[in-house]
Amino acid sequence: MKAGFVNIIGNPNVGKSTLMNALVGERVSVITSKSQTTRHRILGIVNGEDYQIVYSDTPGIIKPAYKLQESMLKASRSALTDADILLYVTDVMETPDKNMEVLTAINKIAIPVLLVINKIDISNQEAVEKLIVTWNQLIPRAEIFPSSALFKFNLDHLLNRILELLPESPAYFDPDQLTDRPERFFVTEIIRAAILENYEREIPYSVEPVVDEFKEEEKILKIRVIIYVERDSQKGILIGHNGSALKRVGTQARKEMEIFFDKKVFLELHVKVARDWRNKPESLKSFGYEI
Repeated sequence: MKAGFVNIIGNPNVGKSTLMNALVGERVSVITSKSQTTRHRILGIVNGEDYQIVYSDTPGIIKPAYKLQESMLKASRSALTDADILLYVTDVMETPDKNMEVLTAINKIAIPVLLVINKIDISNQEAVEKLIVTWNQLIPRAEIFPSSALFKFNLDHLLNRILELLPESPAYFDPDQLTDRPERFFVTEIIRAAILENYEREIPYSVEPVVDEFKEEEKILKIRVIIYVERDSQKGILIGHNGSALKRVGTQARKEMEIFFDKKVFLELHVKVARDWRNKPESLKSFGYEI
């Protein structure tokens, strides 16, 4: 039996969550076109006859502007120290030396490093070959995999290499377990993704959905969620005229939940103000963030 932790790190918007979901085969991490979509470390567990791969998706590496982002950065940095295999994800658009501090740290760790150059479907062979040369210079010990997570190109070779590098170990989780997160967590992630897709500027980054009620009946899930914002003005924008904006988010989220849970969902949304919650340690702890 082989089993191990494969931690996925990289800068925002390079496709870490898309890669994670493609490797797991299920939608475990929320995906939107906006940066900072992932706020927590999320495990996705893949079981085979004689192996278990525990993938860990992490928040994008950023310079924190408030305490929430400090918590997100802490989650990303911890991925460098508790992995059996490190998956560093970049893409064809980002500048390779964007975050030299992290690259320096990667060059100091002893575990295997697999470097994924994502989104090659929007580039060309010559440009990708130049990137490979550059990345070979920046992280000489990394094995490089030009890939497209969206179209699952070259992920079979990546998976085969992960399986080769997995250490011998008993499984860490039950064979039917997909993730370490409870169902309530995915409710909040689905709602947050809908908000990210429907609002601009600061609103999506100032919200924190919290499940207030989760009742599972035979034919329907009854869910009530409180969406916390930082200011009264944000509450008004989130709700919209006569509740139209919040209704749009609720409809989108409910449809996603019915697919995710394979059951009818009754979803009730409320908005409350928790002033400056992103900078208050007690608020962050109550919302499940590590400080």
